[in-house]
Amino acid sequence: MKRYLTMLLVSLFTWIETVTADDTQHLSIAVGDWPPYFDQEAPDQGIVAQLLRDVFAEEGFTVSYHFLPWKRAYYEAAMGKHDATAVWMHAEEREQDFTFSDPVLKERFVVFHLKDQPVSWSRVEDLSDLRLGGSIGYSYGSAFDQAVEDDLLSIEWVASTVLNFRRLLFDRIDAFPEEINVGYHILRRELDPEEASRITHHPRPLLENESFVLFPKTRPDTVQLAERFNDRLQAFRDSGRYDHYFKNPQYSLQPRQGQ
Repeated sequence: MKRYLTMLLVSLFTWIETVTADDTQHLSIAVGDWPPYFDQEAPDQGIVAQLLRDVFAEEGFTVSYHFLPWKRAYYEAAMGKHDATAVWMHAEEREQDFTFSDPVLKERFVVFHLKDQPVSWSRVEDLSDLRLGGSIGYSYGSAFDQAVEDDLLSIEWVASTVLNFRRLLFDRIDAFPEEINVGYHILRRELDPEEASRITHHPRPLLENESFVLFPKTRPDTVQLAERFNDRLQAFRDSGRYDHYFKNPQYSLQPRQGQ
């Protein structure tokens, strides 16, 4: 009888450990450093990072973010090294590697330039006379990307947005595109006020689009994971919780007066 009770207790503890392990599932998400949305230096790792973490938490997942260069984040995730990568705009060729989530973020890309060197444009081709900067791994929309591929635009690629701002200040480039909230957040964080005050943006959007979490098709649970994420994200929207993340005053997402 004693031996039977011992075996029963061992079986019970084994079952409890198994259930606990199953209930605490972990996800690896590859991202690029893109403050304020994904910010390697911030305690919460950025607005969208916290949003995704909370959405997945309510589905029983913990999340760790792996900050990588954008191209590496994409390819590592495509090979199945990570459970997802975020966030990316839609491109047809990406559908070969990934299942797209529902839209997570609305973005507005604009052209940044010096205030004393205004830029005038209405079509992408109008930017052909400018020395443009760009961030490695970025897409600025199909029209811009096609113009680059057709050699209609002169663009030099560097590793980060802050480098493009510094090249702008040192007259290495005339302008460069960036998502408006990302641009102004980095301006305030990385440049001194005098430098930041010299930079502005053209009011015409270069691109307005939605971005998504990408789930690699190489992983067997991708479809189910994407469906669970989408259902929970919609619940956040329906309850109003989604909007709360983008109203946090610490991020100051709108350009300040004079910028």
